[in-house]
Amino acid sequence: MTSSSSPSAAGPGAPLRPLVARGRDEAHRVASPLELFFDLCFVVAVAQAGGSLVHSVAESHSGEGVLNYAMVFFAIFWAWVNFSWFASAYDNDDALFRVVTLVQMAGVLVLAAGVSEAFAHHFFVLWLGYLIMRLAMVTQWLRAARGCTGDERSTAMRYAIGIALCQVGWLFLLLLPEDARPWTFLVMAIAELSVPAVAERKHSTAWHPHHIAERYGLFTIIVLGESIAAATVAVKSAVDEHDELGRLIPVSIGSLLIVFAAWWIYFAVPNRSRTISNRQAFLWGYGHYLVLGSAAAIGAGTEIFVEHTVGQAHVSQLAASASVTIPTAVYLLTVWWLLARHSQHGIAGQSVLPATTLAVLACTFAGQWSVLAAGLVLTVTITVGVALSSRLARQTSGRAVG
Repeated sequence: MTSSSSPSAAGPGAPLRPLVARGRDEAHRVASPLELFFDLCFVVAVAQAGGSLVHSVAESHSGEGVLNYAMVFFAIFWAWVNFSWFASAYDNDDALFRVVTLVQMAGVLVLAAGVSEAFAHHFFVLWLGYLIMRLAMVTQWLRAARGCTGDERSTAMRYAIGIALCQVGWLFLLLLPEDARPWTFLVMAIAELSVPAVAERKHSTAWHPHHIAERYGLFTIIVLGESIAAATVAVKSAVDEHDELGRLIPVSIGSLLIVFAAWWIYFAVPNRSRTISNRQAFLWGYGHYLVLGSAAAIGAGTEIFVEHTVGQAHVSQLAASASVTIPTAVYLLTVWWLLARHSQHGIAGQSVLPATTLAVLACTFAGQWSVLAAGLVLTVTITVGVALSSRLARQTSGRAVG
């Protein structure tokens, strides 16, 4: 970890220095302990969003629950993304950087506390937590602007101004009638997503490709871990309260196979190959909203399926099955689009994940065996993928020898 903190080798007690950009070619750049701590605080909010989604679907409010989950998860995701890319470019690990980052972490905990209220259409606490995080981010960009000149300074100022203006816009989420809130969210989400494109139109920030790829990979692992934790707690509670171990064994095995396969598929190809230019990196980074959101939803869907199995969720068998298979399918298709399709060769390699996506969706109709069936489908997919990779490696080796 020491190389990630090399700009402040004297430690956080050293005098404050200008917040200047780090080099894109910096060797051995890895995530810092502060960044890992930051991620763990965000997983608290992810867990709250998943739990609230479970409650909404179990009470037969699936459409409303999914919409609220999408909005809440965007706030979580976007605040995490902004910090991660900023830190990749400007993290000097001094005392002030640490303090402002800790303020952002406090903001996400406030946001997490407001997630359940947001699902009940009370957005103030959620908005307040998001505001704390974003104003801290404005402070970071203003500090970066003080340490640079020319186009780099203009980029930092555009970031600070754009983020601040967006926070004014989010006020309408509180002030407008309830029916207008989804449209307000859509407009403001587009505005937030536009800030980096506008800010970096003349000068790109010095984010580190390997570091960014690692940050996204680590957060994906943490979110998948949260899915395992949510499913484990759901199964344990059901066994303790209803003594339904026999009926829950297929769900337990299937959900574990799904999450294991999700990890395997994501890390089958190197992420850093898609973080070379701003155009590639923005699409790749934004697309992870669906990757991370669906990964977290797999755990929530497993909870719903477990509750349906023991008679606690007021949903049909089809809806309970879809709560697992649909987020799994979204995850597979998004990972294929963002990552896998760029490294696969031939029709067979390119068609594996799309075909698996369709097969997983078909498992929705397998009733109480749907989760296990989806897990087995993904196990077959991993086996096929390994076989194709081995064959390609032998062919490549043979050509090299020849």
